[in-house]
Amino acid sequence: MRVFQNANHRFLSMRRPAYFASAAIITIGLVSMAFRGGLRAGVEFTGGVLLEVQFSQTTDIAQIRDALNAGGTSGVQIQQLRAVGQESNDFLLRVPIGDDEDQNETRDQIRASLETEFAAGSFEIARGDALSAKVGGEFQRTAVLAVLLSFLLTLIYLAFRFEWRFGVAAVIATAHDMLITFGFISLLNIEMSLATVAALLTIIGYSLNDTIVVFDRVRENLRKKRKESYDTTLDRSLNETLPRTVLTSGTTLMALVSLVVIGGAVIRPFAGVLIIGVLVGTYSSIFVASPVLLEIHDRARRRAAMAARRAG
Repeated sequence: MRVFQNANHRFLSMRRPAYFASAAIITIGLVSMAFRGGLRAGVEFTGGVLLEVQFSQTTDIAQIRDALNAGGTSGVQIQQLRAVGQESNDFLLRVPIGDDEDQNETRDQIRASLETEFAAGSFEIARGDALSAKVGGEFQRTAVLAVLLSFLLTLIYLAFRFEWRFGVAAVIATAHDMLITFGFISLLNIEMSLATVAALLTIIGYSLNDTIVVFDRVRENLRKKRKESYDTTLDRSLNETLPRTVLTSGTTLMALVSLVVIGGAVIRPFAGVLIIGVLVGTYSSIFVASPVLLEIHDRARRRAAMAARRAG
């Protein structure tokens, strides 16, 4: 991109304001999670019944909720499935249940409650899934393990491909992205489902890919510019990879915004979480990963200088 052809921004000089901004955003997210008692887990993690109900006539959520409450089924999460600008009479019902509750009985109770308010032939249960609380707990453990394993494998790869300090900086930057993303998920009250976990794992890959591109250019410039200071080399590398960073993030965001606008209610949380992750990942590859790498380098240099003085 020609606008970045001669870019010479001093990104590292802005690292302290960036640290403050990141700390403030993370703190707000943590406060939100503490206030809400954690993230809102979907039926995939808590156990429950998931039903897609299609009505033949115009229906609103309030009518469905009143019918379910009258039938003795409370705590149901109701979501209308429609794309922006389109009317739809399809609804997604999430009903949390415990291990001691029968899934088929819950499904029959929902059907009976709806038939009390609506005619028997005026709606159809198009899809039904059920998960026990035990399976939901297993999904939780698997999701956490997947995230932790991705961090571990990334650290091993970067330590082997570059140096250990590159790996540590990349993992810290990715952890920063996860914390901010979790905060926004809590603030926006987005449900934690398997699709959301898939989005989080995608964010990890996206953020790491962006960081690795910058670090690869850092390694090249360290070989070419041996007399150049470390912070100058980092700034040079960030400016040289800036066109790629902006283009990749921009085109990715175009696709994700399209999914949010016209993709419908089912795909919208997945795309929304990815939008947050792409924005945060792009920011962290410039204002977090490289500054953290500089901090690690400076500390290692100071320790080496102290060791040399003691030996002398």
